[in-house]
Amino acid sequence: MSVPNITTLVWDRDDDPEGNVQHIAAHGLTQGDVEDALENSTGTGISRSSGRPIVFGNTRTGRHIIVVFEEIDSIIAYPITAYDVPKKK
Repeated sequence: MSVPNITTLVWDRDDDPEGNVQHIAAHGLTQGDVEDALENSTGTGISRSSGRPIVFGNTRTGRHIIVVFEEIDSIIAYPITAYDVPKKK
C-alpha cells in the first residue's frame, strides 16, 4: 500500500458485528476495496467529523471511496469505515 506509507491493515474478525469488516461491508465494500483505494489513492486529508486521517481512492471495480482510519504507527493502520464519495473534478 502506498498512502500514507501504510503497509499493513488491522482487521477485526469477519463475524464481529461491531468490527471494521462488518462496518465497511454495511457500505457495500470489502477489505479488498479498502486495500485498492490505498494503493490507488487520489488524495488524503483529515475527517471533519472525527479528526482521523482519511484517504480517497479508486477500487478495481471503478468505485471512488473514502477510507477513514486510525494510525497505529507509521506503517500500520486500522480502517474505521469506508464509503463511496463523488470524484472531485
